[in-house]
Amino acid sequence: MTSLDAAGTRTNGEDPGGEPVTTANQKTVVDDTSVSALLERGRRLATPVLRSAVARLAPPMDTVAAYHFGWIDAQGRPSDADGGKAVRPALALLSAEAAGAAPETGLPGAVAVELVHNFSLLHDDLMDGDEQRRHRDTVWKVHGPAQAVLVGDALFALANEILLEAGTAEAGRATRRLTRASRRLIDGQAQDISYEQRERVTVEECLEMEGNKTGALLACAVSIGAVLGGADDRSADALESYGYHLGLAFQAVDDLLGIWGDPEATGKQTWSDLRQRKKSLPVVAALASDEPVAEKLAQLMAADAKKSQAEFEDFDEAEFAARAALIEEAGAREWTSQEAKRQHATALAALEPVDMPAHVREQLTALADFVVVRRR
Repeated sequence: MTSLDAAGTRTNGEDPGGEPVTTANQKTVVDDTSVSALLERGRRLATPVLRSAVARLAPPMDTVAAYHFGWIDAQGRPSDADGGKAVRPALALLSAEAAGAAPETGLPGAVAVELVHNFSLLHDDLMDGDEQRRHRDTVWKVHGPAQAVLVGDALFALANEILLEAGTAEAGRATRRLTRASRRLIDGQAQDISYEQRERVTVEECLEMEGNKTGALLACAVSIGAVLGGADDRSADALESYGYHLGLAFQAVDDLLGIWGDPEATGKQTWSDLRQRKKSLPVVAALASDEPVAEKLAQLMAADAKKSQAEFEDFDEAEFAARAALIEEAGAREWTSQEAKRQHATALAALEPVDMPAHVREQLTALADFVVVRRR
């Protein structure tokens, strides 16, 4: 892939296609036990506050939201369905510790960010027509599009309410960061939708879109707890930079999973992003490459753009497999994997000037490593 070539190093782990994954941090081995404990702590501390917030919603929005979070099934019975990875709450609690505060100090920020994240998922699933999330039917599929919109809006409003209830200067600063991140997230979704209608999108445009759609909220998550803990803007900005680049690494891996991920692990259909004609990073990188197959891929995708969604979804598996093979032949699968590693390295570099306890730095590093080796 001549025009987008990048060097990479190798260490332990595997990428979504089964190839070895590297991290820029050669000294760090991904400790699944440590990361699982961090994610579980975030889930354990945030879930009761999250449930309390959702209980404020008027019926039936409270029930619809509970279904979305995996607390009940479609019939309203208690459920322990997958509620997501809880990376953002874990980061918010860690960021409070980075500022020298107790992790619980970051709890309002953890819950607020999780509410905004789930607002975006509810709306995205409807806009993208996704029928499955976390191995079960999406909210709009079960409860209808109107409820998906309303509950998403309600979660967004709750996020700001939760943060502002403390009534402190730190809460005000945290809310400004959350509202700015939310606006950028919405900008990213608007860009994503508009790109689906264009034949060509540049790699730079794609990275900008993904930085808005994914990086902005992760950046907020990893600074909001520190702000609530009294950190100055310089430290919070550095933590935001870590989160922003971590978000780009996260999305690059997500884009790989969106094409080559195992449906059993991701909870989505095979070739999910190709079915939706998404201009994800591997697709954009393939079209921008100097390889001869790039033109063949461009012709196929230009023809695809003229088809109705019903016609497109009627493709058999071989059609999607052929497009995925062209993307890989153009070198875009490998380039995207390397881009995830470059963003990972940039994220870790952003932490260097921040004065924080050694164990917190180690945990932020472990979470960054987890992002680039995950399979869902």
